[in-house]
Amino acid sequence: MTSMNVSLPEDLKEYVESQTKTGYSTPSEYVRELIRADQKLRAQEKLNALLLEGLNSSGPSPLNAGFWEELKREALVKLEGRKKAKA
Repeated sequence: MTSMNVSLPEDLKEYVESQTKTGYSTPSEYVRELIRADQKLRAQEKLNALLLEGLNSSGPSPLNAGFWEELKREALVKLEGRKKAKA
């Protein structure tokens, strides 16, 4: 893990330190949790945008067995590609 120094006004510093008394063991843990929550929120916003884009695209797709099989196949191909990229 690497370190990062952050400058805060006194009132924010006190607030962060107060969080260590109500569930977080260190200020770093609190800040990491805030960052993770922000990442999750942005991922959800991106997903929502993609879903809206799909809804606003061409006509409806039939949700039959063929559709689900093709979707599963595409997902597995992408998953394998990501595994190979990490290796």
